[in-house]
Amino acid sequence: MRALPVRVDAVLVQALIAAALSFAHLHDLASAAGQHGWKAWAYPVSVDLLMVAAWRRLRSGGAKAAGWCWFIVALTASLGANVATAGLLDLNDVPAWLRIVVAGWPAIAFLGGTLLAHGGVREQPAAPASSTATDEPPTPDSAPPAAAPVPPALVALARKVADDHRARTGAPIDTATLRNRLGVPLPLAEAIAAQLT
Repeated sequence: MRALPVRVDAVLVQALIAAALSFAHLHDLASAAGQHGWKAWAYPVSVDLLMVAAWRRLRSGGAKAAGWCWFIVALTASLGANVATAGLLDLNDVPAWLRIVVAGWPAIAFLGGTLLAHGGVREQPAAPASSTATDEPPTPDSAPPAAAPVPPALVALARKVADDHRARTGAPIDTATLRNRLGVPLPLAEAIAAQLT
């Protein structure tokens, strides 16, 4: 069988080299700031994944402001590590403020990743009316509620909150209480309540 020719893409090679160097700089900075072992290796992965998630949001066309915000945050973290390890910072004596920034990065990255993953969900277009439908608008009693997509983890959390409420009060939880306990918008609370019944 004939071997396929290997085509070397100079742009891809350059991107791989740049990614490896940036990865190493982030690792070195995290290690110097007191994050050792696997934690030092997790920092560059976290920064790069946040940058990729932000870039995907920008390419998807939805919630561009959030995409740009988190892309700039991740880019600043990556560029900051690259510059800091270029001899401008004594890696044997990292300042306290930088240790604080590095130690706080996981919370920032988790927030950004969560907001990028679950924010900016576009509403589905309404289904076209059937040819047998009348011109009269449906009454509120006859209109089916629109089902919002609810993450299973959120439904599981809501079920625990509802069970706790029933155990304490002896009554099922109402939508307003569920909304307040979960801190979610009313339409989402209604969709969750519908799945709890």
